[in-house]
Amino acid sequence: MIAQAEGRAPSGATFQPVILGADIGVYGLARAFHEEYGVRSIVVSMTVTGPVADSTIIENVVLGPDATPEQMITALQAVAERFDSGQLLLLANTDWLVRFLVSNRDTLEQWYTVPFLDAALLDRLADKARFAELCIELGISTPQTVVQDFAAAGEPGWQPVPVDLGFPVIAKAANSADYERLSFEGKRKVYQVDDRAGLDALYATLTRVGFRGRFVVQEMIPGDDTRMRSITCYVDTHGSVTLSCCAHVLLEEHTPSGLGNPAAMITGRWDDLLEQAHRLLTSTGYVGFANFDVKVDPRDGSAQFFEVNPRIGRNNYYVTAAGANPVRFLVADHVDGTAVEPVVVEREVLYSILPHRLLRRYVLEPALRAKVDGLIARRATAHPLRYRAETRLKRRLYVAVAALNQVRKFRRYYPEVTRTGL
Repeated sequence: MIAQAEGRAPSGATFQPVILGADIGVYGLARAFHEEYGVRSIVVSMTVTGPVADSTIIENVVLGPDATPEQMITALQAVAERFDSGQLLLLANTDWLVRFLVSNRDTLEQWYTVPFLDAALLDRLADKARFAELCIELGISTPQTVVQDFAAAGEPGWQPVPVDLGFPVIAKAANSADYERLSFEGKRKVYQVDDRAGLDALYATLTRVGFRGRFVVQEMIPGDDTRMRSITCYVDTHGSVTLSCCAHVLLEEHTPSGLGNPAAMITGRWDDLLEQAHRLLTSTGYVGFANFDVKVDPRDGSAQFFEVNPRIGRNNYYVTAAGANPVRFLVADHVDGTAVEPVVVEREVLYSILPHRLLRRYVLEPALRAKVDGLIARRATAHPLRYRAETRLKRRLYVAVAALNQVRKFRRYYPEVTRTGL
C-alpha cells in the first residue's frame, strides 16, 4: 500500500487515478483530481517531461523511452498491486495510449477500470477519413475530404488518387496513432499545402519514411485561429451526455509538433455546436470523454467538424477552470455508479498557457480583445500549470521559464508580420 491518501467519492468509496502520459493535458487531469478530491495521481510515462516533473500532486513512475507494450502492462500491474483496496481508474490522453488501453482492456481490467469507448467505435472515430464519412451520414458539416491510402506505397506502379480540391489544402494523418512515432525532418502534425507540387513532395516523403497508413487531404476552411472552437463532453455508461463545455479559440500553437493545439481560449456556450456534437455521440453509442475540433466557416457561418478525439483533450483544464470539474462526472459514473444532472457550461473564463501580454499582441479583433481585457481585469483567467498547491521552487521556476519559451516560440514560428486574416 502506498503512503498517500486515495480519493474518496461522495458515497465514501475510495479510488486512485493512474494516468498514462506526461504532457500538459495529463497534468490538467491530475490537477482536476487534486482540486476535487485532494488525491495525488500516479502518472506512468516513458520519460518525465516539464509539465509533470517536480509536482507535489503527482507520483511519477518512469518506464524508460524504449518500454514495450508488455513492459507497460507489467508496470501497470505492479502499480495496481500496491493497493489492497479502492478502485483504480486508468486514464490516458494521447491517441496511441488510448488505443493501447482499449486494445489491452481485457488484461488491464483485471486491476483497473478503463473508462473508454470500445475498440470498434474507436477505430471508426479516431480515423479522420471514417469520421468525415460519419458526419456526412448524420448531416453534420465537415470539410470536403480526399483519402490517400499508403498501404501499397513504394511498390511498383503505386499512384496516389487524384485530388480535385482547390489549393491550398490541409493534409494530416487519418489516424494519428499510425503517424505519431514516425520521426523525420520537417514532420508536422498538420500540413498546409499550397500547390500540387507541394502535395506530391509530401507524398514522396511519407512513402520514403515508411508511412503505410492513410492520409486525408481536406479543403481549407478560411479564417485564422479565432475561427476555431473546442468542445469537450462526457458521456456516461447509460449513454447520457452529462457534461458539455465549449471554448472559443483565440490563438493556437504554431510550432511544427504542436500546430493546431489551442494556446488560449475563452469558454462559453454555443447550443448549435453542442446539438451536433451530442447527435454524433448519442447516435454511435459513445461512452467516456470526447473532445471535438470545430471551425466556423466565415463564408456562411457553418460549424465545420474536423475530428473527435476519443479522450478529454490536451487543454482539458479549461473545463475545470469554467467551474465544471470533469473528473466529478467520471467518478460519479464509474466509482459511485450514480447518474448526475447534465451540465452545460456557460461561465466565461480566459484559459491561456501564454503570458497575457503575448496573447494581447495577437488578438487584434476589437470585440475579442475587449473581452480578453475584461476577463483579465476581473481575474477570470486560468493557466493549467499555475497551481497554489505546487510548493517546490524548481517547479515554480519551470513554469516561469515555460512562459518565456512561449514568447521565443511565437517569435520564431509565428511572427506578427506573417499573420493573415487578422
